[in-house]
Amino acid sequence: MKEGIHPDNYRFVIFKDVSNNYSFLGKSTAASKETETWEDGNEYPVIKLEISHKSHPFYTGKVTFVDTAGRIDKFRNKYAKWQKKDEKKEEEG
Repeated sequence: MKEGIHPDNYRFVIFKDVSNNYSFLGKSTAASKETETWEDGNEYPVIKLEISHKSHPFYTGKVTFVDTAGRIDKFRNKYAKWQKKDEKKEEEG
């Protein structure tokens, strides 16, 4: 491998799936302001994930909707006016 191209701050971090509170320990260079104590008693930075292998439908075999940002509600509110117009047309016609 080439020397001098890899980051120096490669360390252990806790990856936490916010959809089901599953956590696992891995290595990363990602920055984090939060820390937690792991099972071994050491404190590590926490990287929050919206989806992991414990919540992804490919690995679980179950289809679940993960809506952490309210995207579905935003979509419904945005296009609700069109649905109302279509209902009025159906009633008139």
